[in-house]
Amino acid sequence: MKKLLSFSVLLTGLVLFAQQNIEMKADSIMKAYHIPEMAYAVVTPDKIVVQHTTGHHRIEEINDKPNADIHDFFHLGSNTKAITGFIAGYLTEQKKIKWDQKFFDLFPELKDKSNPKYYNITLAQLLQHQAGIQPFTSGTEYQKLPSFKGSKAEKRQAFAKYLLTLPPVENNKPYNYSNAGYSIAALMMEKVSGKTWEQLVQDVLKDKLKLQYNLGWPNRTNINQPWGHWKNPQLESVAPTTAYDLNLAEPAGDISMNIVDYSKFIQLNLQGLAGKNNILKAKTYQYLFNSADHYSIGWANTVVNNKKYSDHLGTDGTFLAYTQINKSEPKAYIILVNNGSPEAQDGLFKFLKILKKQYP
Repeated sequence: MKKLLSFSVLLTGLVLFAQQNIEMKADSIMKAYHIPEMAYAVVTPDKIVVQHTTGHHRIEEINDKPNADIHDFFHLGSNTKAITGFIAGYLTEQKKIKWDQKFFDLFPELKDKSNPKYYNITLAQLLQHQAGIQPFTSGTEYQKLPSFKGSKAEKRQAFAKYLLTLPPVENNKPYNYSNAGYSIAALMMEKVSGKTWEQLVQDVLKDKLKLQYNLGWPNRTNINQPWGHWKNPQLESVAPTTAYDLNLAEPAGDISMNIVDYSKFIQLNLQGLAGKNNILKAKTYQYLFNSADHYSIGWANTVVNNKKYSDHLGTDGTFLAYTQINKSEPKAYIILVNNGSPEAQDGLFKFLKILKKQYP
């Protein structure tokens, strides 16, 4: 019994040492790369290996006592796409829609005014960036749009109508990344469910999974939540009143979550990849991650040293969110920061290497 107790104490000590060591390295990276706040986690299908949030909500507070909290929200940017794809998977299991559902079979009234090259686009193609929809990944593209009126859902519908009149992106690339394509996919999901995308997110994330989230920047919901940062030209915190509107591309990139609940969401995906059913069936998770070689449903796919990975980087220019999943194990590494600059991105990926070395 004494030997078992001694081993348990030793193991606990090693775990605490590893956590303290990685926290010190995180602080070092944050100082070097001007990252006010960071959250990170390592997740397996049945365990949260490590999970921590550290730093300050705003760069202006950097010399004050740290005010980070494990429940602080971070903007996920384009990591929202995996959530929209997840909800699409849920709707397929509810027999509301199929992956090969054609857009214009649901919206025949839009066909006459649309570009004929889009006539056969499907839900899966939109989510896999294979429908040829214009990207709308930069602010200048949105500035050229006509003014759309109405609710968020009505504006997105008008946006979709406009998008389908444009010429498609045509080249030999395996996929052409498009935020706008996710807005069109969301329109299909709204049609078959009778609910807005916002209502679907609430139904699945909040009501069924009991996960907390916000739409938009965290500080637009609560001023005491983390602020995003960008360089202008010096690093500055971005006020919630800043004229920056992502409503048209909300399904592609405008959810915020804390590291605790985002880790739970990623863990569901890991369980599915491990062959376990939960809110979705394991075969649905396989489709979400592996239905296309290069970019599946909200996840990019790569093979490194014979190991299969899915990953995604999300940013609106004020936050960065990165998740990497080793599908061969499976195991996930998650890093969230409240600085969207290229410098912060370099720091994020440097810390990723440290995190993976500490928790291989």
